This record gives sequence, C-alpha cells and structure tokens, in this order.
Amino acid sequence: MAPPGTLSAMPAAPPRPALPVLTAPTAAGKSALALRLAQEYGLELISADAFTVYRGLDIGTAKPSRAERTQVPHHLMDVADVTESYDVTRWVEGAEAAATEILARGRRPLVVGGTGFYLRALISGLPLAPAADPAARAEVEAELESRGLDALLNDIERVRPDQIPRMERNPRRVVRALEVYRRTGQFPADFGWRTPNFAAQVVAFSPPLPELEERIAERTRQLLAGGWPQEARWLAAQVPPDTQPLPTAWQALGYREALALAQGELSLDEAAQQITQATRRYAKRQRTFIRTQLGAELLALPDAELALRRWLDA
Repeated sequence: MAPPGTLSAMPAAPPRPALPVLTAPTAAGKSALALRLAQEYGLELISADAFTVYRGLDIGTAKPSRAERTQVPHHLMDVADVTESYDVTRWVEGAEAAATEILARGRRPLVVGGTGFYLRALISGLPLAPAADPAARAEVEAELESRGLDALLNDIERVRPDQIPRMERNPRRVVRALEVYRRTGQFPADFGWRTPNFAAQVVAFSPPLPELEERIAERTRQLLAGGWPQEARWLAAQVPPDTQPLPTAWQALGYREALALAQGELSLDEAAQQITQATRRYAKRQRTFIRTQLGAELLALPDAELALRRWLDA
C-alpha cells in the first residue's frame, strides 16, 4: 500500500493486440498478394474498401471472385445494400469486431484495402467530432450541387489549408468537414480520436507510377468488357444517380461513366479514357495519403511481400 498522502501508481494499460494491414493504390495488385498469402498462411481477410461493402457492386469495384472468396474467408464484403449509407464508424466497428472474433478462433486476420480514411480511423481511432446534423448537412450538399466541389474546397483552403490533404477530393468528406466547421468553428480532425482497439502495423507498396497507370488503363478496359455498364444500369435502377443527397454507392469511381456507356451517351473509348484519368488521379492521391496520413513507406511489391512474410513467420 502506498504511504498516506502519496498517489498509487496507475496500472499499465494492457498491450493492444497487433493487427497487420496491407495497403496500396488501386490496381496495384494488393488483392492478389493478400489472397496468395492468405492461402499459404491460413489467414482471414478483412476488406478495407468503401465500396466492396455493397451487395451488387462486384465488377466496378474489382471485388474478388466467388471462387476466391470460397477459398479464403473475406469479412466486410457485401454487408450493405446500395440504398444504404455506409460510413467510417460502421466500418471500424465491424473491422475490430471481425478481428477480435478471428483471433478468438485461433486464426489470424489481415486487413487489406485502399480506402485511406478507413485505415486511418482503424490505426488512429474513430473521430470524436460531433454527430452529423441532417439540416446543416443538407445545406452544404445543396451548395455542392450548385457551386461544385472545387468551390467548397476553396472555402476550406481559405481558412484551413492544412485540411485539404485530408479531403482527398471526396465530396462526402468535404460536406462533412464544412458541416462541422460551420457549426463549431473547428474541423472534424480537431476533435481528436478515441484510442483504437488494435495496434495496426501497416505494410504499403506501389509500382512505379508509369506501371501503375498502365495497370489502371488495362483493368478499366477489362472491367468495362466484363459487364460494368450493365452493373451500373442495375445500380441506377436501385437508386437513381440524381438522388439527393447523393447516395454513397454513386461515389464509387467510374459508375457514372459506365452508366453513360450503357445508355449510349459515351463510346467505349470515351468511357475508358474518362474512368482511367479519374482513377489515375485517385491513385496519386492514395500514394500521398499512405505516406503522409498513414506514415507508411511505399515499398516495391517484393519488399512488401517479404515484410509481411517476416511478420507472419515471427
């Protein structure tokens, strides 16, 4: 017992279980690497992708095939309808629950995906910003529709240029940031984060940009030839793309262009070019986010595989 008038030492917090995370820009080949390692080491994969959560968005999101998902358990895929909104809180809670359950069964999880916002929340903890205000959000969404994304980004840059990298030109994130700022005078990141349940260890890789851009162009052509326009038409039948507020599912890259191709408004070459250009820009933002927001070095693919193997063999 401590002497009178002294404070007892606080017990040390128990160590958080470690959780490996594999990330890379879109089309870099992270799913193929994760599947190969999962088959070899008996892993279960937790998807960190904002759009593979949706049932029915299979082709345009390059979701693993049914055969691949039969061979290796995948978590947090096909867990929401396209009519639903799916957010970072729901994903982090689901990812932590899945990892806990996998470990309890004596198996090992591997988080794999490229949605940086989700991964940052898993690594740093969920944001403590105020809950959304539907009326305030609707006002900003109306501005987004009338003024455009660049105008809203300029509003943010004028007061807090440090917030621009966090936005990643993501309309939903921009709306959320302005909604909170106009109510509180602070941005969501200013409120801090809760302590995460896992100590995530990030391994990241990327091909050189010219190779990555070639991979993006080739994959875009394959997806368009593999039924993406028909999938986009199906999505439009479930939730029209002009619905307000904009459904989360329609924020997935390429679906508007794939729909325009299905409707004869774009040629195959035009749709492929537009999707490829937008995806290349997104991949460059992902590379920057991984380095600056996740604090991970972009390794070459063989080095990333070696790093994961060392982790798994330890």
